[in-house]
Amino acid sequence: MDTAVPTVIREYFDASARRDVEVGLFSEDAVVVDESQTRRGRSEIRAWQEGPASRYEYTTELRRVEPAGADAFLVDGRIEGNFPGGTADLTWRFTLAGDRIRQLEIAP
Repeated sequence: MDTAVPTVIREYFDASARRDVEVGLFSEDAVVVDESQTRRGRSEIRAWQEGPASRYEYTTELRRVEPAGADAFLVDGRIEGNFPGGTADLTWRFTLAGDRIRQLEIAP
């Protein structure tokens, strides 16, 4: 990933590749939206990372990272793994609060 990408976003994808639960990357009041489900706060985000987000094994290929406004970044990529369909093109929309993730939306 480009060096202009905020450290916390690089750390998020590094932790995801290791299947580490890194709720410390998120602000206390962070929100994650994935598979049409909203998780609020670190405890719900931890449950998401330990549950639905860890249900399958997959690799992530990041294709593009670009700013999307003040403190916001879009990351386009593809995941491949043992989930139904085997591949999915996704966009991760990060909104940051300082050096933490305040909001993350993951969508096709």
